[in-house]
Amino acid sequence: MFERPSGRSKAGSIKAVLVSFDFGERDAAERLEEFKLLVSSAGVEYGAVVRGRRDRPDPKHFAGSGKVEEIRSAARDSEAGLVIFNHEISPAQQRNLETTLGCRILDRVSLILEIFGQRARSHEGKLQVELAQLEYLATRLVRGWTHLERQRGGRGTLGGMGEKQIEVDRRLIVRRVKALKDQLARLKRQRLVQRRARVRGQVLSVSLAGYTNAGKSTLFNALTHAGAYTADQLFATLDTTTRRMYVPGAGRLVVSDTVGFIRDLPHTLVAAFRATLEETIHADLLLHVVDASSPSRDAQVDEVNKVLGEIGAADIPQILVWNKIDLNGLAPGLERDEYGKISRVRLSAATGEGVELLRLALTEAAAAKSAANHPEPQQVIEA
Repeated sequence: MFERPSGRSKAGSIKAVLVSFDFGERDAAERLEEFKLLVSSAGVEYGAVVRGRRDRPDPKHFAGSGKVEEIRSAARDSEAGLVIFNHEISPAQQRNLETTLGCRILDRVSLILEIFGQRARSHEGKLQVELAQLEYLATRLVRGWTHLERQRGGRGTLGGMGEKQIEVDRRLIVRRVKALKDQLARLKRQRLVQRRARVRGQVLSVSLAGYTNAGKSTLFNALTHAGAYTADQLFATLDTTTRRMYVPGAGRLVVSDTVGFIRDLPHTLVAAFRATLEETIHADLLLHVVDASSPSRDAQVDEVNKVLGEIGAADIPQILVWNKIDLNGLAPGLERDEYGKISRVRLSAATGEGVELLRLALTEAAAAKSAANHPEPQQVIEA
């Protein structure tokens, strides 16, 4: 998916020029910083950042002619063989830019797909990423086949008109996509059997959701001692990890750590990872983990809720978990809603401060589920 361009730093890493436009968003500065983190997470070194303001994208090159020339100069001066846009660009815009600039062009969608491809570890995760990449590539096949020569068709020395190479590639992609979907469907059925067993056992199912790098996996380890991989990078976790844990006063429950979300998450990825995200869809309770130290935390909460709505998980009860309070000096604590249920917990998964308050919230949630499954019989008072 991610073709290695010729422009490299002395250390051998890929060198790129970054391009980001402000289209009037209030959080343009935060978007740019997040973009830089994405690029670094992909293992790309950037030497120049070209910024600009526009009312709308240019239909031909996304950027205006003056800005395209600025990008060309920046790529030449920094010896970069790659230009990455912090936006989704159309196949035609990508093709025009590559022709004009003479280097590889990536947009935000393909950058995120590349990171997912690097991070996927499980068999299912790799299948899901490949599916997303192929479905994205299918819309851009024409970029690589501008010649459209025809293959020789039929048999013998003359043959028929044959097929265009792009048609052959498209057919191969369709065939591979079908095979991937069949394999993912089988894995989905296996997970359904496991989920039904948990339902029969009336075990509370808890799923961690949140913006990428909010500290979900660190919290997951603090709760379950699972030793899941953690790193201060975007999309450190792609594969869903599920563990049983015991909470005094509540018994056993099941906790799942899932992939993090990000603004403008590609729809192809949401669709491809739908099977994995079903652990979120079918949970009894969501722990919505928020980086309390981030200045964009409110916007990140909105983005996560938007994706949860897309996958059908908007109505699942949530507890907001404000994580990383050790970075901004907040004290551990909890808040209850008007019904007396715990609605927010402030903690630090890294230091352990406040984690016991979250365990209390899980205890109350498990007790509520048990009470719902085993209602006390009503007493009948005879007159």
